[in-house]
Amino acid sequence: MAHELTMEIGIDSFAASMSQKDSGNAKDRTESIALLLERIQHADESGLDVFGIGEHHRKEFLDSAPVVILAAAAARTKRIRLTSAVTVLSAADPVRVFQNYATLDLISQGRAEMVVGRGSFIEAYPLFGLNLDDYDELFIEKLNLLLRIRDNEFVNWSGRFRPAMINQPVYPRPFQEKLPIWQGVGGTPQSFVNAGTLGLPLMVAIIGGETHRFRPLIDLYRSAGKKAGHAPEKLKVGLHSFGYVASTNEEAVEDFFPGYVESITRIGKERGWSPPTRAQFDAQTAPRGAYLIGSPEEVAQKIIRHSEALGGISRVTFQMDGAALSHEKLMQSIGLIGSKLIPIIRESNAIAQSDL
Repeated sequence: MAHELTMEIGIDSFAASMSQKDSGNAKDRTESIALLLERIQHADESGLDVFGIGEHHRKEFLDSAPVVILAAAAARTKRIRLTSAVTVLSAADPVRVFQNYATLDLISQGRAEMVVGRGSFIEAYPLFGLNLDDYDELFIEKLNLLLRIRDNEFVNWSGRFRPAMINQPVYPRPFQEKLPIWQGVGGTPQSFVNAGTLGLPLMVAIIGGETHRFRPLIDLYRSAGKKAGHAPEKLKVGLHSFGYVASTNEEAVEDFFPGYVESITRIGKERGWSPPTRAQFDAQTAPRGAYLIGSPEEVAQKIIRHSEALGGISRVTFQMDGAALSHEKLMQSIGLIGSKLIPIIRESNAIAQSDL
């Protein structure tokens, strides 16, 4: 499988405040949410396949309650799939998570999904009174409960971090027969094995390095899935990276780089990273780098190369929030992805399928 005929293209947003200085003005936050909903509607009308909202508990992001944003978006859209990106499942009650997304599925008439993971920031753990020493155990247990609820109206379950459930029903049930749940992963081999063993589609966040280097981990995922008896078509792979499309490569790079440096430098101070250099950024936007930044033609070809290098990918999502881009720039980029980039991907994939 070189790459898939039905590869989905979409956007993930962290609902970044459009006012990067964050004056604390409620009007700024209100406007940021309104503009985000406008972009989701534009993505729907432009032919994008999926829009995801992350979950953070930080001042600069407005996505601490992503399902609320997605529900508002569902009322303004007709066809685009709406997902979390990601739900920090370790810090949540799986019963409530399922109820929220089942309700979203009813509102959207079958367009809801979720990507679940541990999250790349840790603020949720102390916020909800959780011990970081239980980081892995929390996620594994809660994911298993979430899947039990997804697959059974009446639930029997027991674990460490939540009272047992004895033949308890969970409502509402979603519009879709089986609510899609993806597992979001970074670079931990055991996470790839776990997703494969459970037969969950995999969303891989690649925010640095060369994408082809993730092939051994994805092979590990597919091997674990096959060993567990899951059909190959269940073992879908998605790719999430920094991305932005402009009319030319030069315009895309010059638009994205200044805000990207400011954002990564700020986060890096918390994590002990060195500030990114222009040479490092250029390496990531080069043909083998992870970032999907450039003209529609260049980014489309890069996606196709990534798919071939990884043995076939089913979904690609652009993370545009990390560069303090204006609403107007983001709207233009969404339009280019829909009108220019997606047709190139579709045509390439159709040719590849006809050659099989």
